[in-house]
This record gives sequence, structure tokens and C-alpha cells, in this order.
Amino acid sequence: MSLYSLLRPALFRLPAESAHTTVTTLLSAAQRTPVTALSQRRYRLDDPRLSVSLLGHQFSNPVGVAAGFDKNGEFPKALAALGFGHIEIGGVTADPQSGNPKPRMFRLPEDEAIINRMGFNNDGADRVGARLERSNPPETPMGVNIGKSKATPPERAPEDYRYTYRRLAEHGDFFVVNVSSPNTPGLRDLQDESHLRGILSTLQDAGASPLLVKLSPDLTEGAITDAIGVVSDLDLDGIVATNTTTERPDDLRGTHRGETGGLSGRPIESRSTDMIRFIAERVDVPVIGVGGVFTAEDAYRKIRAGASLVQLYTGLVYRGPSIARDINRGLLALLERDGYESIEDVVSADLD
Repeated sequence: MSLYSLLRPALFRLPAESAHTTVTTLLSAAQRTPVTALSQRRYRLDDPRLSVSLLGHQFSNPVGVAAGFDKNGEFPKALAALGFGHIEIGGVTADPQSGNPKPRMFRLPEDEAIINRMGFNNDGADRVGARLERSNPPETPMGVNIGKSKATPPERAPEDYRYTYRRLAEHGDFFVVNVSSPNTPGLRDLQDESHLRGILSTLQDAGASPLLVKLSPDLTEGAITDAIGVVSDLDLDGIVATNTTTERPDDLRGTHRGETGGLSGRPIESRSTDMIRFIAERVDVPVIGVGGVFTAEDAYRKIRAGASLVQLYTGLVYRGPSIARDINRGLLALLERDGYESIEDVVSADLD
């Protein structure tokens, strides 16, 4: 039995956001101590078969932390020490934001899911940028997720995104445009072709590269097609699929299943994998797969469907700090079972 399995009941007795704050405070403190080095020896799995060359960087393995876990760039090195192959911080907005009223995060343990309506709570681009300037970057690639400030009207969205990018430009190895969070009013409207083209082209003019866009699983096939058409036209560097969903499967059992916000975790695993496949069949850019990754088999399905990398958040909450190591060990076993020499050979295997 793992230490986390013993600690989890105590954490789960706390409100979800309080538990998250407790964990992130501990990670922030550990980042400045030898605990980080000890964690790296325990959780990091180095094997060249897991290495992925992508976006101009070398990823030691395909498993990363999704945006939302470290909103303010406070402990990326501590997360990297848990064996993740990359970290995505944010979402960061130009303005500091307190987010939506609490409570705004809810666990559904019976479903291995979370519903959140956080609302892009973060310290703002200036403070996050200053924090990153004072700290050493993690050894693993670090992405920066950029969102729109709540007070910024849609017509001024491109300049809002550009301000945040410029403030954080020196600190990210890749940049993800978030136009798909369900918790900022009107944000998802920016996924339509005209708004998306304006935001992305403005960021490209500002020098943002590698540049990716994160899409919602709630888009229609037509809307997805329009979005990936913009990605192709602008020669963007990739797509992150997917964000959380506002839809609710009929078989949800958790007490909080009726709460508003974005649903993440096990219930969206197959849906996000289907969207990865839909995108990978239609566009020749890297896809980062997010949604319901708990096990090596979950990650493997997304990779076979077209994801070059995968990310997780909810899985870390339910499975604990060993999850990246456990998934990577499982991926090696799956490679051996299926006769592949590397994880890169598996990408899009189900599309052939």
C-alpha cells in the first residue's frame, strides 16, 4: 500500500480546493529543499524508449501535468521531480483574478472525476513573470497556458493574450492558447474561426513559438473542423485536446454531479480520445492529449489515437505522486508486448 493511499482519506475529508492548496503549499516548500532530489530518484524513470522529440525540445517521457495544477508557476521543479516529462503552468491572464466564488471545486470519487468552476484564478502575468524570473527553470520542458482576462471584452482579446505572452515569453518552452475553459463567460466563443484567427495571428506576430491552441470537447464536428483549419492556415505548432466538458454523462454517481463547471477525469476519457483521433486524422501537427488519463492503458490509447504527448490533472489527485512513474513503467510493458521500439513509434498507430 502506497503512502498516498494512506494519506488520501485525510485529504479527501477537506474541501477539494483546500486539499489542493495544502498539497501545492507542500510542493512549493519542498521545491526549495533536498526533498526534490529525493523525489526525483524515487519517481523519475529514465529510458530512451520513452523519449519524445517535439516542439523543438526533448521530452524524457510523454506524461505531463496539465494546466490548472500549478496556476502561478510556483512549483514546476517539484512536479518535474515526480517524474513528469513536461509541466504546463497556468492559465495565466493579463490581469490578476480571484476567480469565481467558493466553493468552486468538487470531487466525484465514485466516478474518479472533478467538477471545477475556478474562473482563471491566478496572480496575473506581471507577478507570475516576476516569480519565474527569480527561479531556476525545471529541467523538463515547461509550457505556459494563456487565458483571457475576465474583464477584457472579446474585441480586445488579441491584445490581452499578447500582453500575457510578452510578459512570460522568456520562461516558456511552448505556449498554449486557452479559449476553451467553460468557467469564464464568453471565453468559448473565441473558438469560432474569426476570433481564433485574430488571437493566434496576433500572438504569432508577437513571436510566440511553439504555439498551440487548447480546444473544448464540446465543439461540434463542424466547429472542430473550422478550428483545425485555422491551425493549418496559420501553420500553428500543435493542438491540445481537450479541456473539461460542461456535459454530464447519465451514469455519473457522485453527490456533486449536478454542480456547474467543467467535468474532468475518468468520465471524459473516451470522449477526449475520440476527439484526438478526429483531429489527428485531419491535421498534420502534434496533438497533446488530455482527459481521463489514470493508467498506462489510458495514455497508450491516446497515443495510438494520435497524441504525441499526454497530460493529466485529475489522475494526480486520485492516484498520487507516483502516477507518472507508474504510467511510464506500464508504457514500457505495453511497448514490449506489442513489439514497438519506442513510444514515438506508437503515435497514430490506430490510424494506419
